[in-house]
Amino acid sequence: MKILSKCRILLYNKLVNLYPWIYRKFYGMDIGKGTLISRKAIIDRGINPKGIHIGEYVRITGGVTILAHDDCRKLKADVYIGNNCFIGNKAIILPGVKIGNEVIVAAGAVVTKDISSNCIVAGNPAKIIRENIICGRHGVIIKK
Repeated sequence: MKILSKCRILLYNKLVNLYPWIYRKFYGMDIGKGTLISRKAIIDRGINPKGIHIGEYVRITGGVTILAHDDCRKLKADVYIGNNCFIGNKAIILPGVKIGNEVIVAAGAVVTKDISSNCIVAGNPAKIIRENIICGRHGVIIKK
């Protein structure tokens, strides 16, 4: 069982590192080095894939939806996510949003407006619940 578990973890880590490469190579997205994207994340590949800009060492977990277009409003708008961010499960980031560096987006949050750097946001619509945080790689909070 230990060998099977280690193989599963190794395969998972390889796949998570493969997705950003695929998005860069085939869709022209701007994704920084060290970014990890879950295979269950939904990143807009249809109408405006080049409108996705993700910084370095960002962690995007399962069920996250990042949109760069809105058919109802005939809108194509770029999405920017800064460095060292964490996007929680099933969060939704709408077109035209800019998320600063070292931001944690809580699970289930719906980001409708720009978010400044060094904060935690949660809710629908997402609101700042904590400011002046310091994050390391992949949005891990560094304790003082």
